[in-house]
Amino acid sequence: MRTEFWRNRSVFVTGATGLLGGYLVTELVELGATVVALVRDGVPGSRLQRSGLTGRINTVHGAVNDMGLIRRTMAEYSVQTVFHLAAQTLVGVAKQDPIGTLEANVQGSWVILEAARQAKVAQVLIASSDKAYGDTLDLPYRETLPLAGRYPYDVSKSCVDLISTMYAVTYGLPVGIVRCANLFGGGDLNFNRVIPGAIKAAILGEPFEIRSDGKFVRDFLYAEDATDAYLTVAENLAVNPALYGEAFNFSLEVRLTVLDMVDLIKKLGGRPDLEVLVRNIATNEVREQYASSEKARRVLDWKPRCGLEEGLRRTVQWYQEYFAAQEQAAAVAQR
Repeated sequence: MRTEFWRNRSVFVTGATGLLGGYLVTELVELGATVVALVRDGVPGSRLQRSGLTGRINTVHGAVNDMGLIRRTMAEYSVQTVFHLAAQTLVGVAKQDPIGTLEANVQGSWVILEAARQAKVAQVLIASSDKAYGDTLDLPYRETLPLAGRYPYDVSKSCVDLISTMYAVTYGLPVGIVRCANLFGGGDLNFNRVIPGAIKAAILGEPFEIRSDGKFVRDFLYAEDATDAYLTVAENLAVNPALYGEAFNFSLEVRLTVLDMVDLIKKLGGRPDLEVLVRNIATNEVREQYASSEKARRVLDWKPRCGLEEGLRRTVQWYQEYFAAQEQAAAVAQR
């Protein structure tokens, strides 16, 4: 059924060079979809670039908040489904550059939604985040909670979700809002994040620095499970208009402190001696964030296929191959 739905379907993916974008584009190509990828910057070593699929997809170069470009793309490629993944995703960058973050995340999203409305696109999937809920003692996050972001990145996601709901309610746009826990997987080249940073330190034999006190609580989702979540929401939107504007949480529902996660990476990476430096300098971050996926299980019959430890094993293996290839390339260059 899944293959039949996606075969020859024109699908527009923004943020295709990001972590989730690389997994999603790969899966869509394997399902037979006609993929149009929006790429702002070339990212050497990204999962998309390393996949060898760039010759099998259509690539559009430009920014997500360029209305003319987005409208032209949706029209020329007769886009049926949009996965809007493009965003400024780093909390630290958002704090340093709130305007740039709001332009990328909020303006970029309303451009996608308005262009999709004008093009009469069949499904629009909006990449939100559990951070849209903000800081609350009412945990785990459930979709009935108010959107109460307070810090720049969190606020950008709260705004995007409200605008997405507006388009669904006011214009009947078939929008699905996907709120994933912290994503991980091979291909995340933002090494200031905990999982890729700790894996890199373990592989290269470097100390790993934790910006917080190590006791912040988060939950996680492997990128292959997130890919399945996005496809599942899109497929359900196609047959159930009652889901227009609905949000869904997706998480492994496993709560871990940062130190717990680093300990797990040390074990799976075979580096129990990895030196960990706790800096305790993080500010403007929510201390505990974790979500319930009960609604996704009940309404969409979704559950993760991979899980935490298997996902981390695959992730560690990807980075081992990535750094081995880099080392080999450096050696060849020196000859």
